[in-house]
Amino acid sequence: MQHKFTKLYPESGVELTPFISKHYDSLMNWGSFGRYHQFIEGAIKSLHIQPVQSILDLGCGTGRNASLMLPYLKNEGQLVGLDLSPIMMAAFKQKFKGEAHVAFVQQRIDQPFDLKQSFDIVFISFVIHGFPQEVRQVIIDNASRHLRKGGILAILDFAEFDMDTMPTLHRFVFRKIECPYAFDYIAHNWKALLQEKGFDHFTEKFYIKKYVRLLQAEKMSE
Repeated sequence: MQHKFTKLYPESGVELTPFISKHYDSLMNWGSFGRYHQFIEGAIKSLHIQPVQSILDLGCGTGRNASLMLPYLKNEGQLVGLDLSPIMMAAFKQKFKGEAHVAFVQQRIDQPFDLKQSFDIVFISFVIHGFPQEVRQVIIDNASRHLRKGGILAILDFAEFDMDTMPTLHRFVFRKIECPYAFDYIAHNWKALLQEKGFDHFTEKFYIKKYVRLLQAEKMSE
């Protein structure tokens, strides 16, 4: 017997139904006009991952991004993917079967948790925009809790922009596939918000006509 899918946040676009979870990678390709894989590769290259680093991928999904990070790591490095969906978990574990330095944790990212471990990089890709602002604060706190001092928080998501200035087709796609929380997300000054959380030394790189940004910030204190 299947259980009814219920969203914790009714307007969220990142609390995925089983159907969308199953076809998530294909839908991301469509929503990015076929450019998803290309800019993800570029963004991960910009992380400058070192062979022995530890990485926490919050909202890791099927492990598509993690599979692009893994070649940068040696066996001394570690990659931990964290997601709630059983469908994503199954896909992730199958993808990394036999990889001893890759692990999966089934866990909500929008509620406080502690893995009792610090990481060099916490990566969040196209997840945080899909929550209310007060919940995003919890996610940032979770990321900070799991970063060592000097570690890097890397958020790959929408940039800050005025949706009314988008070309008609892009605006149509954005309105069609994104939730109201995303419209709120693009209006915030994320550098200022992260500075309040103890981050600084920002770098940013833009993709898809500057509608997508990789924002990296260094944790300045424990």
